[in-house]
Amino acid sequence: MTAHTVVVGAGVGGLTAAALLLRAGQRVTVLEGHVYPGGSAGTFYHQGYRFDAGATLAGGFAPDGPHGRLAELLGLTWPVTPVDPAWVVHLPDGRRVTQWADRAAWREERQRAFPGREAFWRRQETLAGVAWDVSTRPFPWPPATPRDLAALALGLRPGTLRALPFLWRTMGDLAPRGDPLFRLFLDAQLLISAQTTAAEAGALYGSAALDLPRRGVNHVRGGIGALARTLVEWIRAHGGEVAYRQRVTRIVLGADGRATAVCTKRGRRVEADFVLANVTPWALAGLLGQDAPPALRAEVAQRRPTWGAFTLYLGLDAAALPSGLADHHQIIVDAARPLGEGNSVFLSLSPADDAGRAPAGHRAATLSTHTDVGAWWALRRGPDEAAYGARRAAYAARLLAAAERAVPGLRRAIRLCLPGTPLTFQFYTGRPLGMVGGFPQTSLFAARGPGTGIANLWLVGDSIFPGQSTAGVTLGAMRVAAEVVAAGR
Repeated sequence: MTAHTVVVGAGVGGLTAAALLLRAGQRVTVLEGHVYPGGSAGTFYHQGYRFDAGATLAGGFAPDGPHGRLAELLGLTWPVTPVDPAWVVHLPDGRRVTQWADRAAWREERQRAFPGREAFWRRQETLAGVAWDVSTRPFPWPPATPRDLAALALGLRPGTLRALPFLWRTMGDLAPRGDPLFRLFLDAQLLISAQTTAAEAGALYGSAALDLPRRGVNHVRGGIGALARTLVEWIRAHGGEVAYRQRVTRIVLGADGRATAVCTKRGRRVEADFVLANVTPWALAGLLGQDAPPALRAEVAQRRPTWGAFTLYLGLDAAALPSGLADHHQIIVDAARPLGEGNSVFLSLSPADDAGRAPAGHRAATLSTHTDVGAWWALRRGPDEAAYGARRAAYAARLLAAAERAVPGLRRAIRLCLPGTPLTFQFYTGRPLGMVGGFPQTSLFAARGPGTGIANLWLVGDSIFPGQSTAGVTLGAMRVAAEVVAAGR
C-alpha cells in the first residue's frame, strides 16, 4: 500500500518536501489555508500590482545550490534572473556600499568602503567556503538518529576541519574593533540573513550569510511567489494534490500517539500515514491542542517570539523614479539607534522589464523593517483604539523617509500605499503573532531540528535548521523528505 503524506501549508519548504516525496512514490496532499501558495515567500495581487508579501530576493540556484539541485532532481526550470548588484547599502554617514555579486568587483568595493579590513574578509570567505561546501552534501543538523550521525561523518572532508575552532565563536569575535560603522554594516547584513547581529550570529552561519550576494541572488519573474507556484504545478502534473482554502485546524493523533489525520476549517478530514507541518512550533502546538507533547509545550512556553515585519507595499509611477536606479537597497538611518523599527529598512523594486508585476508605466515596491511583534499586539488589544493606527502611520512615515535617502523623490512617485503589520501577517499567513523569518542563527548547537516528539510528524519551513530564506527552507525540506522516505520503508 502506498504511503500517504499530508503537508500542512504550501510554503516553499512544504511544497519542496511534497514534491520529493511524490517523486519517491508516495501519495501526497498539500492543504493550504490561503488562496495562493508561498506563505511569507508569496506574491499577492492588488489593483494591477503583484507585491511580494515578505521575501523579495532568492538565492541557491547555482547547480550545487539547494534550488539548483532540486530543479535537477525534479526536472523543472525556475523562472529566475540573476541580479548584480544584489543590493546597495546606505550607511548613516552617506557612504554607499554596493553588494556586487562579482567577487572581484566586491573586493574592490569593500576595500574602497572599509580600507584595512581585508584580514577579516579573507577569514570570512574561508569559513563561508567551508559552510557552503558542507551544505552541498547531506547535512542532517542537529543529528537526531544514528543514521544522521553517519550522514554527517560521510559529509566531512579534510577542509571541514578548518572550521572546528570557530564552532563556538560569533561574527562579533571575528570583527575588528574600533570601526563602529563597519560593525554596523555587518550587523545590518546579518539581521536580514541570520535574524540577529554580529555579537550573537554564529561564525560559520554568519560567514555564509555575508557571502550570499556572491553565491548569486535572483529576481523571480512574476514575483517570488512564482517559486511556490512552480512547485505546485509540478506536484499537480505528477499526481499530487494541492488544495487551497483548506485552513488546517487540527492534527489528530491515534491511540498509539501517532498522527492519523488532518482536519480543516471547511470540514475536510484527510487520513495520513505521515504529516509534515510547514508551520512554526507555536502553530503546531495549537494544531495538536492537548495532544501536544510535553517537550513541545515547554518549547513554545519558553521561546521568545521571533521578529515580525512592518511593510509598505507601494505602487509607483516609473517615470517619476530616478534613472539608473538599483532595484534593491538597504538603508540604515541612525548609527546611535538599534537596528529594526524603521532604523534599518530594505527596499525592493520590481524589475522594470517584468511587465507582470505592475500596470504599464508603473513598478511595484516593498519596504520592510524588523519589528517587535509584542508592541503591535499590545496596542491592538489596549484601551486606546487610535493608538494602533497612529503607530502604523508613524512607521509608514519613518520607512518612507528612510527610503527617500536611496530614492530621492520617492513620495512623488507613489500611486498606491498599503501598510502591513504583524497583525496583517498573522491574518494572511496564519503565523502566530505574525512572526516571520525563523529563529536567530546564534549557534549550531542551538539549532532546531524537524522533530516534534511525534514519530510520524515533522516540522518543515524556516523554524528548522538552516532556516532563513527559500534556499534555507529547501535544504531543511530535503532532509525531512529523506527522513519520511526512510520511515516509509
